[in-house]
Amino acid sequence: MFAVKMVKLIGTHADQLSERVMHKLSDADECKELLSKVPPQEIKHRTYEIFTHLSDWLLSQMLSEVEERYIGLGSRRARQGVPYSQLLFAVNATKQVLWGFLVQEGLLEPEDLIREMELVHSLAGFFDRALYYAAIGYEQTYKSELAKALAPQVAHR
Repeated sequence: MFAVKMVKLIGTHADQLSERVMHKLSDADECKELLSKVPPQEIKHRTYEIFTHLSDWLLSQMLSEVEERYIGLGSRRARQGVPYSQLLFAVNATKQVLWGFLVQEGLLEPEDLIREMELVHSLAGFFDRALYYAAIGYEQTYKSELAKALAPQVAHR
């Protein structure tokens, strides 16, 4: 299957792709707070993890693992004080780097359009789920932290 080979190629280039994401984020004004609040090695590790586990997540449809990881990521970024818009920007930048890599490697050719569209659909679904689950984690943490912050004010009334 062409898509399997493509996803495995992504995994073998995970370190290089993670470096590209780091470069893209460091050049982006949209990520200034993210980069000041999250250690660079943590961001690189997260992107490396995406690229190395992508085949597992796409091919075996391990949705519960994606859900767990990205709810955790959303929650962590909320606790770190990262604006939600910057979390979204970083995930989308990861997707853009991946797409650019596939184009650069010449893996998106017209004769393979059907297989490519299947992969594109799977990739889009993965990133959409990742953002959804990250948003859940972020919102849960935001509500919890807000409740904690308001509790002393309510107690003093």
